[in-house]
Amino acid sequence: MIKHEASIKAGWNFDNSYAGLPKFFFTRMEPSPVSAPKIAVLNEPLAAALGLDAKALQQEDGAAVFGGNRVPEGAQPLAQAYAGHQFGHFTMLGDGRALLIGEQMTPSGERFDIQLKGSGRTPYSRRGDGRAALGPMLREYIISEAMHALGVPTTRSLAVTTTGENVIRESELPGAVLTRIAASHIRVGTFEYAAHWGTEDDLRTLADYTLQRHYPEIEAGENRYLSLLQAVIRQQAELIAKWQLVGFIHGVMNTDNMTLSGETIDYGPCAFMDVYNPGTVFSSIDLHGRYAYGNQPYIGAWNLTVLAETLLPLLHDDREDAIEMAEEAIAQFNGLFSAHWLKGMRAKLGIFGEEPEDESLIKNLLMLMEKYRADYTNTFLALTFDKREDSVLFGTEEFASWKEQWQGRRSRQSESSEASYQLMRRSNPAVIPRNYRVEEALEAAVQRDDYSVMNRLLSVLSRPFDYSPDQAEYAKLPAEACGPYRTFCGT
Repeated sequence: MIKHEASIKAGWNFDNSYAGLPKFFFTRMEPSPVSAPKIAVLNEPLAAALGLDAKALQQEDGAAVFGGNRVPEGAQPLAQAYAGHQFGHFTMLGDGRALLIGEQMTPSGERFDIQLKGSGRTPYSRRGDGRAALGPMLREYIISEAMHALGVPTTRSLAVTTTGENVIRESELPGAVLTRIAASHIRVGTFEYAAHWGTEDDLRTLADYTLQRHYPEIEAGENRYLSLLQAVIRQQAELIAKWQLVGFIHGVMNTDNMTLSGETIDYGPCAFMDVYNPGTVFSSIDLHGRYAYGNQPYIGAWNLTVLAETLLPLLHDDREDAIEMAEEAIAQFNGLFSAHWLKGMRAKLGIFGEEPEDESLIKNLLMLMEKYRADYTNTFLALTFDKREDSVLFGTEEFASWKEQWQGRRSRQSESSEASYQLMRRSNPAVIPRNYRVEEALEAAVQRDDYSVMNRLLSVLSRPFDYSPDQAEYAKLPAEACGPYRTFCGT
């Protein structure tokens, strides 16, 4: 039986607003205990920001909470129901291996979901065992914290806790539970679930809750549900632009993996691009490149269209009018995304202001990078410091011609060269979580119980714009012998 423990010492301060929604949206249940919970990694800065005592969490009681053996006082664990389009196909889903244990209220009054991922079977597990392997949970910890440091809105990882039990996948693997922190876990798929299986009142209740939780600035007016759709479109346009700017490939942009809060969620088959190629796909299950790097903006718009369809009954009593309103809202996405992307790319090139030729200047560079298989991150890093990158690209006449045009563009702006340089420094990271470095860290932790490799990597990734000497080693590209990189969902 799960014990409910007092939470004063650790600093738990739960509210449970999601549990106030109609029971249609969730199933109350408790996590399944594990044999020997042990904290493998704890995010102490994040714990402090949440109002938690890291030292108290590192004790036995903390491991018991993170492993699912104890529930802090005030928590009301539940599994959320949702649906989703997975690779374009609609299906019923839900928290098949995760539980929302409650919403932590921070000292500053912010609200964050505390979710245990890998906490056991739920009514939505389908054929899964509800558990998770250590490697994928550590992977999510590394990538989500790297994304946070890069300034990309994201869920975060508070802890990874080993269970003392193995899970069976293609082989036996050590099990673990990830403690995920999120502004919320309300997804496009949550709205699909309400629209497909619920009543219009259920849908309206969910929309009102989302407005109150994430967009309180939207007041009751002529059409607050249209305002909700427009706000989510703006958030996602900016988010996906930030993905593109750092070379991040999500890998599984199903509608259940798009949040209404505008955070990146679900770090299953994700990875960062090395060689620039819009067709880059890492996920082993994305056989046709649906979620390739270059497709991410289009899939974002597709997912938002699905959200708009769920909201039609709330937008207008007349369905044709509702469809027209939704279409007009969705039509804004491409322009919003392009504006954010162009602004970010100008910053990466040290360009202030706007000129009509900027977009062609940017795209010409990207075409050259693709043609000569240049590394995305290191090319911009070399431009920042005006250093010749050791690659074919930098030795070509085409690049020399492009560079002359770029320098001419910068010479026409009133800002100084130093201001341009500082803009580039703030916009081009010295390091990203290189795929081979992530694999090295996971192998050391999972195979040898050695977390030193991961801790060094995390330290470097926590300061991506420092340009410190210790980061140089982590900016190096993998050996060609490493071959094509493949990622897996981690189920």
